Amino acid sequence: MGLTVAVLAATNLAVHRSGDLPGLVIAVGVSALLLGVLRWAGGTWQDAGLGPGTWARGARWALTLIGLVAVVYLAGALLPATRTLFEDQRYEELTGGDLLLRAFVLVPVGTVLLEEIAFRGVLYGLVRRARGAVWATAVSSLLFGTWHVLPSLHLSTAKPALTSVFGESALGASLAVLGAVLFTGAAGVLFCELRRRSGSLLAPMGLHWAVNALGYLFGHLLR
Repeated sequence: MGLTVAVLAATNLAVHRSGDLPGLVIAVGVSALLLGVLRWAGGTWQDAGLGPGTWARGARWALTLIGLVAVVYLAGALLPATRTLFEDQRYEELTGGDLLLRAFVLVPVGTVLLEEIAFRGVLYGLVRRARGAVWATAVSSLLFGTWHVLPSLHLSTAKPALTSVFGESALGASLAVLGAVLFTGAAGVLFCELRRRSGSLLAPMGLHWAVNALGYLFGHLLR
């Protein structure tokens, strides 16, 4: 597990400092490397949630979850009280092509593939083999929350809904980062539970993609 954590720490820094295309290359390469680490450590495809016979069940879970997120987002977009939650100044200049690239390439490959293989596939699988599902969920979710420190550094000023809560001070920015870490850690627990119940990595992958990509799509439509 130590090697996996070291690889992820280096990857987090590299992805944060790279552009879109280098980030995609890093994501694919590190995903393959981590699966290799799992196999080297004696793990199986089943441990990663990618075993034979899991794909169809996982796909059903994923499609159901994507549909649920779409319904929730649609309701949020239609209600004036929650519509502002979709606003994000980081993406105001995105064109339609940029949006499609982000939603259907950068998010599924650069974010979902890497993070799910890393946290709900390899880390979860290795820790569960050694300590069981509870420990696997705790370790994976804690590290998943920590993974989001760097991407959240400017979150309080990028999203108007958060700026109104945390302000633009250094303290406000720190509280926003802490909130993001706690939120993503809690999301990691949910993703791990989906992984456990479905027996497939495709279930958390589907939810992860829907939350991120559909958020971009709805946010763009509501500009």
